[in-house]
Amino acid sequence: MKSKYTVLDMFSGAGGLSEGFFQQGFKFVSHIEKNKHARNSLETRAIYHALKNSNNEKIYRDYISGKSNRDGFIQKFNELELPPVGLLQGELCKSNEISIIEDIENHLEILNSDSVDVIIGGPPCQAYSLVGRGRDQDGMESDPRNYLYKHYISFLKKFKPELFVFENVPGLRSAKNGSIYAILQKEMEDLGYETEPKILNAKNFSVLQERRRIIFIGWKKGNDFSYPVFPETPPEEFRVSDILEDLPPLEPGEGTDDPVDYKTPFSDASHYLKKFKIRQKEDKLIQHRARMHNPQDRKIYELVISKWNKDKKRLNYTDLPSELQSHKNKHSFLDRFKVVDMNGYSHSVVAHIANDGHYFIHPDIKQIRSLTVREVARIQSFPDNYKFEGPRTPQYSQIGNAVPPLMAKGIAIEIEKMIKEIL
Repeated sequence: MKSKYTVLDMFSGAGGLSEGFFQQGFKFVSHIEKNKHARNSLETRAIYHALKNSNNEKIYRDYISGKSNRDGFIQKFNELELPPVGLLQGELCKSNEISIIEDIENHLEILNSDSVDVIIGGPPCQAYSLVGRGRDQDGMESDPRNYLYKHYISFLKKFKPELFVFENVPGLRSAKNGSIYAILQKEMEDLGYETEPKILNAKNFSVLQERRRIIFIGWKKGNDFSYPVFPETPPEEFRVSDILEDLPPLEPGEGTDDPVDYKTPFSDASHYLKKFKIRQKEDKLIQHRARMHNPQDRKIYELVISKWNKDKKRLNYTDLPSELQSHKNKHSFLDRFKVVDMNGYSHSVVAHIANDGHYFIHPDIKQIRSLTVREVARIQSFPDNYKFEGPRTPQYSQIGNAVPPLMAKGIAIEIEKMIKEIL
């Protein structure tokens, strides 16, 4: 029996799905991600896990505390001559698919492994998302991202993993009138896999967010498997306040990306933060910096926060005073200003948060601002010591595009149970 199972990670993003498999002890052969900032975040996190597993976590802590820069951090890691972290690859396209496959095969030899046990990942969801199609004039019909799934099929065909996990938005089922969904499932089955897609909600994995995703899990035909049984109801004892109340309050423009103290000591942190190791005793708070907002947006924020906190009702854009309605579009996306529910679960975090924070407004009427990078990361269940690389706008995109790590770990646990029956 293998002590660690090998994983090929496609369309990795900043590593939300990867994090769940890292935490469960899987060994990564390769991560494939187009965006350079997301790729850097993933590299940083992969190095963190390698350092932690070798009792060298202090090197990482020094980096995120500002005692060393990123180049120095990577250099110190390389000097340890530890086994290599997963191979990092950039954009995957038709012209380089063969060369990337060859690189992965070479890296398997370096890892003294003869196979890929699991493939995980899912192509960018914008072309399949109902919101994305609603914003595009031709409904994303001509978007080339519709067909990125073909690379996933190619890698299944080449590496023949025992199991795979394919993740995407529920809108995949109706993209291009359902043709992509049907073809994807047929091609997986033609390669010799039994597969079953189900829509799972992140809140059932203790993520403090309503986030529905379609998760294909596939296994080679002949194995006596069925789709894992995941929880269908969320734990009732947790709510968004558990992840916001220990953070220093900020006015727009205040805060810093640098490490600072929390508002409360670790001993007073919520049970949620401790139980799921979102915040650990040695952590410092990083990437907690608020956006600037213009006076008109702050007036709108104040109105929607007041309405939500008083009546638990959302204000549509057309409900605002006429002098605050500056957008020409008054027929669609009328809920563009939305307060996060402090006493329940957040609505789904999306990558659009990178463009503005209107859809993710902090519920505290004293702050009147949108959420910081760290607050959004916590809603997604990223640990506080997870550093997102690049400028703030790409950091928001990375978080919005990610699979919540707690959800990913729940999936990884079940995948490990299945693969133990085979290998």
